[in-house]
Amino acid sequence: MQFLKSFQIKADWFVFWSNLMFHNQWKKGITFFLLLVFVFLSTITCGILLENQSAYAVKDEDWNRFLKNKNFSEAVNQVEKHWERDYEEYFEQNLADFRLTAEDIAKTLSQISQQTATKPAVIWMWPREKQLQLVIITPGKKPQVYSVPEADKKTLIDLVKKLNVEITSPSRRRTKSYLQPAQTLYNWMVKPLESTLKTEKIDTIIFCLGMGLRTLPIAALHDGNNFLVEKYSIARIPAFNLMNPNYKKTKYSQVLAMGASEFSQQESLPAVPVELKEITQDLGSSKQFINQEFTLKNFQAQRKKQPYEIVHLATHAEFNPGKPAQSYIQFWGNERIRLDEIDKLNLDKPQVDLLVLSACRTALGDQDAELGFAGVTVKSGVRSVLASLWNVSDVGTLALMTEFYQDLQEIPLKAKALQAAQVAMIKGEVGLKMGALQGSNGSLQLPSELAELRDETFSHPYYWSAFTIIGNPW
Repeated sequence: MQFLKSFQIKADWFVFWSNLMFHNQWKKGITFFLLLVFVFLSTITCGILLENQSAYAVKDEDWNRFLKNKNFSEAVNQVEKHWERDYEEYFEQNLADFRLTAEDIAKTLSQISQQTATKPAVIWMWPREKQLQLVIITPGKKPQVYSVPEADKKTLIDLVKKLNVEITSPSRRRTKSYLQPAQTLYNWMVKPLESTLKTEKIDTIIFCLGMGLRTLPIAALHDGNNFLVEKYSIARIPAFNLMNPNYKKTKYSQVLAMGASEFSQQESLPAVPVELKEITQDLGSSKQFINQEFTLKNFQAQRKKQPYEIVHLATHAEFNPGKPAQSYIQFWGNERIRLDEIDKLNLDKPQVDLLVLSACRTALGDQDAELGFAGVTVKSGVRSVLASLWNVSDVGTLALMTEFYQDLQEIPLKAKALQAAQVAMIKGEVGLKMGALQGSNGSLQLPSELAELRDETFSHPYYWSAFTIIGNPW
């Protein structure tokens, strides 16, 4: 009996210690799990903080110091360095070394002004939490700074999104619902600079836009009487230090035009054959290749035979959220060139002066897509890119491209030629009538599948404001 009692006591102790050990292990497990959750949330929080920090060109405390000391040149330098770093982090490579200060930029603009007989200005623009920040440099002058307190970050970004919706929505294409946001944004973004623009007789504006603004159809801003593009030729850049600002006098005579009208998983582009024919027929050294001939291998072969100043790709190009590998240019069949492998096109060997992507689509409002769209020039190695922010109708694209290449022969400055084409569309000089495309220089009969479309003018900003020059405007 004593033995049994002793055994029971030992058994009770065993159970007690087992429960205690199990309880401690359970506590350790809970502690370990909570630690993992803490690390995970900390990582996300840090990512959000870094992302938010990336949205600002200059930290608030630094900016307040610049304002107090009126050291605006240093502010420009910091903006340039910051945005250069943003693009380098997105593409995961060194794209350039900061070399041009605010003073250098002013000198460069003076040189360009003399060489091109234009008056260019650079405007940096970015949203801060409580205001919109504007900085402008004109030829040979020091930076001027303006703050717009009524345009706090949330209000500004919401209005940019609203303008995009009003312009791109099919149900509003026969209205002028875009005017209210277009005029408000003009009052915030351009009106504070009007005095300087007029005094300096500026005719070309190069916009360097911050996060949330990089896919803004800035040509469609409206002063109450005219669109911005009716007053200025426009280009956008990722950063002044990420572009080749030099002027190269060129008489454009060579275009390598490639594209596809048929796709297995994407919308067909029936106007592409006409587009390629029109832009190459007046240029003696130009060549066109379509559908089965639109391959990377053929592209590389043609580039080896002849350098070509302009490469025109009439195909779907997508700038999507996420890493550069998520964005691409569609070739024939299932062949795609991702943005992170665009160097396979060897567009910098020798350097292409202008890359045209006539059927782009960008995820409007997405920060990664913005970086991909605005950074395609520096990543590809070309001097300039002409691309669209959204998919414009097939015939609308044909209309603008036809006008652009005609104007480029007379005005060998890319931003000026695009401006002329866009103004012609605004004025109603370009449209569809009785199965033919009517342009400022005559009419073009369309193939049967397009000739059935109803008569249409292309004056609405949906048709022309998506197109923009990225990089060197000259």
